[in-house]
Amino acid sequence: MATVLAFHAHPDDEVLMTGGTLARAAAEGHRVVIAVATDHLAAGPHTESPRLRELRASAEVLGAHRVVHLGYADSGHGPVLYPDPPGRTRFARADTEEAAERLAALLREEDADLLLSYDAHGGYGHRDHVKVHQVARRAVELAATPRLLEATMPRETIALTVRLIRVLRIPFRYDPEALRTAYSPRSAITHTLDVRRFARQKRAALAAHRSQVTGNGRLAPVMRTLIRLPAPLFGLLLGREWFTEVALRPAHRPPTAEQRAQ
Repeated sequence: MATVLAFHAHPDDEVLMTGGTLARAAAEGHRVVIAVATDHLAAGPHTESPRLRELRASAEVLGAHRVVHLGYADSGHGPVLYPDPPGRTRFARADTEEAAERLAALLREEDADLLLSYDAHGGYGHRDHVKVHQVARRAVELAATPRLLEATMPRETIALTVRLIRVLRIPFRYDPEALRTAYSPRSAITHTLDVRRFARQKRAALAAHRSQVTGNGRLAPVMRTLIRLPAPLFGLLLGREWFTEVALRPAHRPPTAEQRAQ
């Protein structure tokens, strides 16, 4: 059995980009770990963020075994990167090497066989998603992790999805020019996973992020619509997940405790 570590920018990203893959890996007996760079802001110094609690609920639905927060704050949308909150660093402002070492330490601790992260565009270009790509690339070098798959979507599929959103009259704000360069061309994608049989789990995991579903964020109307869909239709829309495998240089991995004991 393998250990799969999925590194995401924010709670709820784990569902939208990799939820079916993680549910499938867990169902097949693999160890699944979800790490997030940010958890938004906690209500107090000793209080867990509501977003992180929602992530733990989502992870339980997907069958994940562990959730880890790397300790950074959300960098937000828009052109302005606001000052760091007290005692926290916004992820986009974090030192890449330092953040990569945090992730590499987790990869070593878990003896991870595979890291999931994001493509070079960070999907749709969010500064925290781009940072995930950069940090993950460096972390697999530091930890000598054997495989790195970067979650993405075919740009052609994005165009179809936007047309469907228009037909369904779902309120959704987007930049048409940005979508033309977001994610990856189909020719760059190396893995397409059919996860339709995990549609119910993926839909329930998405619903666990209640603050995002009921809030007034940019994706909230889309998320509200998605969790109301019948499982077969949800699976038709979100039943495939795409990845690009990164060619890594061979690296020596120190033997595990089990290997040393043999």
